[in-house]
Amino acid sequence: MNLAYKHISYAALNSPQKETYNFHRIAARLADFGFNCIPLNDDWLGADFLASHVDGKTFLKV
Repeated sequence: MNLAYKHISYAALNSPQKETYNFHRIAARLADFGFNCIPLNDDWLGADFLASHVDGKTFLKV
C-alpha cells in the first residue's frame, strides 16, 4: 500500500487540533533539552501540559 502524506495547513485545523499540534511541536523541542512532557486533558491551574527534566529537580507547568 502506497500512502502519500502531505504537510497540513495549520490554518485549516480547528482549535483542539491546533492545541494538539502545538503541544507536539513544543514537546519535541523540550525533549532536545532533556524534558519529558505530559499533556493534560483539562487545564490544571492554568497549565496545558507538564514538563519534567531528567535532572529530577526541574518541573514546569506550561
